[in-house]
Amino acid sequence: MKIDEEYFNSEEFQEILENYEASINVGSNPFMDADDLVDLADYYSWQGDDDKAEQAIDYALELYPGSTLPNVFKARKALAEEDYAEAEFYADEIENRDDPDYHYLLAEIMIAEGDVEKADEYLREYGKHVEPDEYEDYVRDCANLYIDYGESEKSYEWMMRSRGDESDDFKELMARTLFGLGKYKDSERIFNELIDHHPYSKQYWNALASAQLMNEDYSNAITSSEFAIAIDPEDSDALSQKASGLLRLGNYEEALKYYRKYCELEPDDEFGFLHQGVCLVNLGRNDEALTTLRTALALAPDDSPFLVQIYQELAFCYGALHQVAQAMQMLDKTETLSCDHVDMLVVRGHILLQNQQVHKAEEAFKMAIMKSDHAPSVLLRIIVSLYDNRYIQACYEMLLRFFEMVHEYYPDYHSGNAYMALCCYDLGRVDEFMKYLRLAVANDPQEAQGVLACLFPEGTPVSDYIPYMEQRLQNIS
Repeated sequence: MKIDEEYFNSEEFQEILENYEASINVGSNPFMDADDLVDLADYYSWQGDDDKAEQAIDYALELYPGSTLPNVFKARKALAEEDYAEAEFYADEIENRDDPDYHYLLAEIMIAEGDVEKADEYLREYGKHVEPDEYEDYVRDCANLYIDYGESEKSYEWMMRSRGDESDDFKELMARTLFGLGKYKDSERIFNELIDHHPYSKQYWNALASAQLMNEDYSNAITSSEFAIAIDPEDSDALSQKASGLLRLGNYEEALKYYRKYCELEPDDEFGFLHQGVCLVNLGRNDEALTTLRTALALAPDDSPFLVQIYQELAFCYGALHQVAQAMQMLDKTETLSCDHVDMLVVRGHILLQNQQVHKAEEAFKMAIMKSDHAPSVLLRIIVSLYDNRYIQACYEMLLRFFEMVHEYYPDYHSGNAYMALCCYDLGRVDEFMKYLRLAVANDPQEAQGVLACLFPEGTPVSDYIPYMEQRLQNIS
């Protein structure tokens, strides 16, 4: 559902809100249009006040039991709770079967139930009866419906049926669709255009920050989230996005501050406590991390998308505290969950290696290699585990064999050079270090920055790595 932030901030809506709340506060129910009451319910939902939203929509249905939009609101709430029978009940309550919103709702129920093609067929058939001067709006409404359910390809199909224009509504819908398709740079460009028109829209600043985070442009994502925070210091989305950018840049202390602020605003959300734990683990504050991660686990419902990561971080934490049995118990819990089980085997091996259980670590690593069919990414993760556990010489030797295999079977795979450069640096192999540094910068600059930034002054761009190191080595010699 698209939130009309600009309307909610308008004098017109604020007057409606003020009059409604004044009446409610003195115990009377004002007579209002159904559309205004639905706007109030949408506003309260946007503010996170579900009780007030429910009160407004129930009052709308009391006044207008067969009205379209109040019943659509109730049906959508039922769909969010996967109660399809209740959603269909509210659809049946709608009196005006010619209202396009009634037909959108029927299609939405089909999409929510997983029958996307049936919904698409229904919408295309209904579209034949839409008046020509209303067809553009109809196409965009259908695209909006699909993007709300993450069906970006379908949204894009409907967008391509539109003639398009320079309106902000069209641009926003296209930006959201492109984001869903993974075209983050194009999405970012459009959100920047929207911000030029609406510089005080935290919604657009947050959307821009999301696109930049997904495009791994962490510094600019932080800047964008700071604009949103300046507009609303208690905007939890902006706080979490700034924290995520800081986390990605390895600034764990600052990230921790913003995740804590997020948790103050969203105390029941496991996401914030999980990422506090990630920061604390990276800072080596494992006892604190353990407490925070246990809070995340207690808050997480059984279907939480973060459950696997919580178990993984708890395993890392227990491993760092040399409580290996507890670490293995956490990883055991992921076996029945939907996740990358090969990845969990690598984590298992890493923790066992960290605690000098070399034979068991080898077994876990071998199983991961077998199950992944010798995937280069898995082999590289195991090699990195050797480095992290300070088996530097073994890491160097495995990387040499890794490159031989990769060059023969995966000629387009370029990762690993930065890790080899780091190994050679630690082992004092200067010529090899420079060779692999050049390869890393040329073939995978993002990996080069992530792995080798510790060897350079803070903020050094990757393009300066080679001249900086050449000058440094020249000064040493």
